[in-house]
Amino acid sequence: MPRLQADAPADRWVPVTESLGFRGRRHRKAAIRMLLNQAGAAMGAPEQGDGGGRRGGFTAWAMSQATPFLMRRAAGRVLVWVWKDDPELLVAMAQLQEATPQLRTARAMMPMEYDDTEEFRNPHLGFGERLLMSLPEDPRTPPFATYTWDTGTHFVVLTAVCSDRQRFGMLTSALDALARSLRIVEDLTVGEHEILRLDPS
Repeated sequence: MPRLQADAPADRWVPVTESLGFRGRRHRKAAIRMLLNQAGAAMGAPEQGDGGGRRGGFTAWAMSQATPFLMRRAAGRVLVWVWKDDPELLVAMAQLQEATPQLRTARAMMPMEYDDTEEFRNPHLGFGERLLMSLPEDPRTPPFATYTWDTGTHFVVLTAVCSDRQRFGMLTSALDALARSLRIVEDLTVGEHEILRLDPS
């Protein structure tokens, strides 16, 4: 089964996908809290800080415990990282999606602002598209970036959400580097017990 791999420097990124139990709990909780705050702000809800409502804090904690197990079930089709120096500042998620007719239709019907893309090359995946939205029209919408490659059978999509419009521009080079390291690998069973791992050429 194909899955994703990436080279995320440990001095910049903390992986959420592989962090189970207490390992990485603080980073998971901070990342989920940031995403919940951004989603709540988009719907007009007040921001939940560390001293905010217990309900929001408990939700972030519960999701932080469940997230690694859900991602492990995704079998490498989802990878998530947070910014090491400030986990609530930046969250990046890479996904490997089967290019079904329904997904292609949904992508074709995305809002017009998603057409404002530029060509972006990945040495493993070839040419794709990059969209940087540093100042979305709606002030409640956080700045974000998306990188997309169409392999014919799958879409590889990297999405990053930032909580600070002022600092987003300083993070794009790190996002570009992470995007260029994305690749698809596949494990094939050879014989009864041997596994042959095919890395991209």
